[in-house]
Amino acid sequence: MVTTTPQEPVYVIGAGPGGLAVAATLRARGVRAVVLEKSGSVGASWRGHYDRLRLHTTRRLSGLPGLRIPRAYGRWVARADVVRYLEAYAEKHELDVVTGVEVHRIEPAGNGTGSWTLHASGGRRLTGRAVVVATGHNHTPAVPAWPGLDGYEGELIHAREYRNPEPYASKDVLVVGVGNTGAEIAADLAGGGAARVRLAVRTVPHIVRRTTAGWPAQRTGILVRRLPAPLVDRLGAGMARFAAPDLTAHGLPRPDTGIATRARAGAVPVQDVGLVDAVRSGKVEVVAAVEALDGAEVVLADGTRIAPDAVIAATGYRRALEPLVGHLGGVLDDLGRPRARGPRSPEGHPGLYFTGFTNPISGMLRELSRDAERIARRIARR
Repeated sequence: MVTTTPQEPVYVIGAGPGGLAVAATLRARGVRAVVLEKSGSVGASWRGHYDRLRLHTTRRLSGLPGLRIPRAYGRWVARADVVRYLEAYAEKHELDVVTGVEVHRIEPAGNGTGSWTLHASGGRRLTGRAVVVATGHNHTPAVPAWPGLDGYEGELIHAREYRNPEPYASKDVLVVGVGNTGAEIAADLAGGGAARVRLAVRTVPHIVRRTTAGWPAQRTGILVRRLPAPLVDRLGAGMARFAAPDLTAHGLPRPDTGIATRARAGAVPVQDVGLVDAVRSGKVEVVAAVEALDGAEVVLADGTRIAPDAVIAATGYRRALEPLVGHLGGVLDDLGRPRARGPRSPEGHPGLYFTGFTNPISGMLRELSRDAERIARRIARR
């Protein structure tokens, strides 16, 4: 039986995979952890993703500390099964998850103990011995401030709102953005009855096979993650010539910057789960980036004007940490990302931790698990 300390709890903000993993590893060390979740359930972000989504990392390398993902879920775990796994994880570890509580601001308690005060919904003021921010990489949908956006007369949604291709049957759809989400939604639409699918691309991505001869791309990412970026770039270019098709004739030339250089700047490779075949067959047409919106038309970077029935903006997310910790000097960088992550606290702010704000080529869930163990060890020592 786990015993807990009588001290103030550690507050974990966010009941996604990162927050649950930290809470479980803290509890295993006898440290009381309380998870605060603004929605009504664990895994809220995963519940809101599109239906066909599966983990791009293997089941064996995606389990959180203390509970393997069931083998019955298959090698590439479906979105709905990820949600079931997170529910089972919180139950198995008997985690103290409080839902319906949103934390608005964190600040030092000022009592000389190194504690932190959390200002939360309902006028709550909570004091914890440490705080772990795990609000997620995909927190707030971001749509570019395209000229004419406010007056656009067509249908436009963020990819967060997309569920399946059924509402777009026989429609002309423009998907904006060719990260993993945009690529998969475009392929989903192409195979799901849309009359025409165009994919607006600003920066050509690296496209990799999910597996090559049974070897998952994730394992390669783990092997090379600590090698110098120029070396990985060269290795990646050689592998691409062998394993990835050249789609130059279809509007997707090979990128002119290396795969590791891109990844360390935050742009992970696109794993092919149908896009390559859809582009080759003409079911997905690659077009220039969106420059502006004009009435019911979309203006592309090459001057082309199109009038799709619907626009789906797979244009990423903001971390949205500024209201929470932006007032704490030196905590966030110029892009709003935590300067210190994992077991390291920002300079001058001991007891404050961040997890889940990167998207490494070695797999986010794998790195969340490693972060959780390190954070728990650091907090337990304090």
